[in-house]
Amino acid sequence: MSDFNNQISQAGSGVAEDTSVMLPPERKVVFYNDDFTTMEFVVDVLVSIFNKSHDEAESLMRMVHEQGSSVVGVYTYDIAVSRTNLTIQAARKNGFPLRVEVE
Repeated sequence: MSDFNNQISQAGSGVAEDTSVMLPPERKVVFYNDDFTTMEFVVDVLVSIFNKSHDEAESLMRMVHEQGSSVVGVYTYDIAVSRTNLTIQAARKNGFPLRVEVE
């Protein structure tokens, strides 16, 4: 038994110490400007779905309005797609054609 314990202590924990953890790739969520979706709705979605502060949401909304589009967040693929789908569903439910894409 002491021979076994000796081998264990020499081998360490037996767990490989791989410090290169593979993080999932991140994707950008982009909002596009249109002439129908209200600025208030865009701000509401950015606060409620994308967890932005009201000030940050207003700033992003202005960028979308003035530049035609803006990245509103960078997330792992699953989160980006989920938030994009929630946004599109909310927009359609409220009669807005808001275009949101994952890049």
